[in-house]
Amino acid sequence: MRLPGEAWLTWDLDAAGSGTVIIQTAQFRPRGLLGRLYWLGIAPFHRFVFPGMLAGIVAAAESSAVAGAADGHH
Repeated sequence: MRLPGEAWLTWDLDAAGSGTVIIQTAQFRPRGLLGRLYWLGIAPFHRFVFPGMLAGIVAAAESSAVAGAADGHH
């Protein structure tokens, strides 16, 4: 995807008791005025998109872990 700048999406995983805490971070380094305008226009939508994306990743990981445990894999 071509953007008027550079973008990163990272996840940090930390053990927490019997589970895991996931911290999702989105960063955007705009390039010029077009990059700044792009970010101002798109940033509000990230509040809706990224939580859903993370929820999907968590659901897939939990489903995989349950299936693996049922098959005897860890």
